[in-house]
Amino acid sequence: MATSVVDRAPRLAVESGRDGTVLVIGLAAVKFALQLATAHRYGYFRDELFFLDLSRRLDWGYLDQPLFVIGVTAATRILLGTSLTALRLFPALAGAIKVLLAGLIARELGGGRFAQMLAALALLEAPGYLAGDHLLTTNTFDALFWTGCAYALIRAIKSEDPKYWIWFGVLAGLGAENKYSIFFFGLGILIGLLLSSQRRLLLNRWLWIGVGVAFIIFLPNLVWQIRRGLPSLAWLLYHRVAPDNVRLTPLGFLGEQIVELQPVTCPLWIAGLWFYLGAREGRPYRVLGWTYVVVLALLLILRGRVYYLFPAYPMLFGSGAVVIEKALSPRRWAWLKPAYVAGLLLGGAFFAPLALPVLTVEGYMRYSDAIDLDPPDIETRKLGKLPQLYSDMFGWREMTAAVAQAFNSLPPGQRSETAVFANTYGEAGALDFFGPAYGLPPAISAHQHYFYWGPRDYDGRSVILLGHNPVLEAQCASEEQIGAVQNDFAMPYENFPILHCQGLKRPLKELWPSLKKWD
Repeated sequence: MATSVVDRAPRLAVESGRDGTVLVIGLAAVKFALQLATAHRYGYFRDELFFLDLSRRLDWGYLDQPLFVIGVTAATRILLGTSLTALRLFPALAGAIKVLLAGLIARELGGGRFAQMLAALALLEAPGYLAGDHLLTTNTFDALFWTGCAYALIRAIKSEDPKYWIWFGVLAGLGAENKYSIFFFGLGILIGLLLSSQRRLLLNRWLWIGVGVAFIIFLPNLVWQIRRGLPSLAWLLYHRVAPDNVRLTPLGFLGEQIVELQPVTCPLWIAGLWFYLGAREGRPYRVLGWTYVVVLALLLILRGRVYYLFPAYPMLFGSGAVVIEKALSPRRWAWLKPAYVAGLLLGGAFFAPLALPVLTVEGYMRYSDAIDLDPPDIETRKLGKLPQLYSDMFGWREMTAAVAQAFNSLPPGQRSETAVFANTYGEAGALDFFGPAYGLPPAISAHQHYFYWGPRDYDGRSVILLGHNPVLEAQCASEEQIGAVQNDFAMPYENFPILHCQGLKRPLKELWPSLKKWD
């Protein structure tokens, strides 16, 4: 029985776990405070502006993500407002809960106070999580649901209490309503069970009840997808081969993991993988080790982005902390405990400006030049003065003001029939968020989910284009530049001419299918 192995965990670890829990809660509070203290820095992120727009049109699904994060955005907008601090409150809370769960995983696996603190600290200061938990995106909640599922699975195996399979199902279902990548995690769990001694759990009815709960939670989005011909699947397949994705070799992919988690944590998560796959104490939970291996293999084969694997590390931090605590338990190695903690803190401080806007923009540029390091690129697009993580927080208000100036330069009678066409979802989201203060109408766009909203009642007699669009421009009876957008801190492709197209040769609704853009 698995419980007979687990029950051999030293009593001291359980007794000291109470003090460890207090430390972990304290670190979770530090994480929350740090994320919230920097929440208002720089500006709105591209995806946040997009989500704000989607949150005004709630549905059971969207082209590029399910409902969950849009629902969180809507709740934030209605209850707290749309300030940066309000939008980033729930991501900060999710980050703090992940810190807490990492410490709890260490405790459940037999770790004492040092192990619990170590797991929590590693997650707190890893730059990949600092960056992810700064923004309202699917990524911060993705890691939360993976980690919650891992904790529920450990508890289910350790206690043989069926209620934890229900919680596993609830978290997995919510995770599927947040981001489809959790299906990688689910596939990893399934293969891990088949490859480990816990395969008997596949005959446990409570596990399948949990799976049923997950399916019921995910069902509305599945129905939405089926009724529309599985558009998200087609979109995901397109992005797998999208030309702007950075292509990494397997070694390059692993190298980026080390950088994004910060190198000092590397021994921790490698030890965590060994705990699940090689240690006797980790045998009951071997499924989680195989889960990491399967997900890593899938992402290498499918050439997934670097951050797609981040949700798998909190469970490795928890188990790795147990291994390191045990290895450093002899008195002669005790000095390495504070030394390793100091290394984590120094490494975290070194990488923090690359992940959080703790410096001014000018200060960041000086710092990155001094250390000759920037956050890893995830796209091949040309960069400006800032990496994409920060560039996508700049220029939106200024862009909207420039568009408004161009729009208001048109004769009053022409403005009511003029459509403002944005080439990307970021531009459309920014116009719809900042535009009302400048008297702009809602934007139209054929990029990603905006395509499904169509051109509304605009016929194409007068269209303001945010940058060049060959399909539309080929149909213009006349075209002139009436403005320009320029911001050195924004992404270079967000600097463009503002064009006025008049007299489309074909109605805009007729042209719309040919304007669809998914990249």
